[in-house]
Amino acid sequence: MQVAGVCGLVACHSTAGEFREMIAHEKLSADDLAQAHEAFEKNESRDLFYRAATEFVSLALDGKSSLTLAEALAVLLQTWNKSYYRFSPFDEKHFADIEAVLKEHRSALLQFRTQSISGLDRRDEGSVRDTFHSFEEVLGPVGAAKALHLLAPQFFPIWDTAIAKIYGCNLKRRGQNSENYWSFIEIVRAVCQGLAQTEPPGGNLLKAIDEYNYCKYTKGWI
Repeated sequence: MQVAGVCGLVACHSTAGEFREMIAHEKLSADDLAQAHEAFEKNESRDLFYRAATEFVSLALDGKSSLTLAEALAVLLQTWNKSYYRFSPFDEKHFADIEAVLKEHRSALLQFRTQSISGLDRRDEGSVRDTFHSFEEVLGPVGAAKALHLLAPQFFPIWDTAIAKIYGCNLKRRGQNSENYWSFIEIVRAVCQGLAQTEPPGGNLLKAIDEYNYCKYTKGWI
């Protein structure tokens, strides 16, 4: 069944809490995801870098690659986060900062990697916000979400400025978005619950939802 989608909901229900309450009545459908996936594959050539980086991260974590984990992340960040690097160079210091934040949060990241967003618990909030904040300080709010998704692809959803706005979680200055990202995760979990019986295109429900959000709200392709 075709639905109004998140844009109309947030227009009427401005807070994340009110939006979560409305999810049960307005659900994204499998057809919506399929339409978005088709549009995404047709128009977004950079998906190749996502697939490559996903594999590189897995191999690096398993110790089966000559690439370090930071190098594996860099494959995606320099393509999917390129607008950030117009003003912040990807230099030796930046790379060292990425390595440092990965080391600092390695234990939490390995735990999140085994989790699904469907098992999100309120007790996760402190760790999620702390991890996101550290990554945001290095990569900005959009790059942080993309990097965390690569590291825990079934747990961390992706946003950008347009998507965050639609979900009622407007991006603030760098370092001030951990609370909004937690709200975004809670909202996306509710969306996932409405799609629990759906086999998502590509096999990853969070990626499929991001494709829908990106195609509809960031690019206007659907």
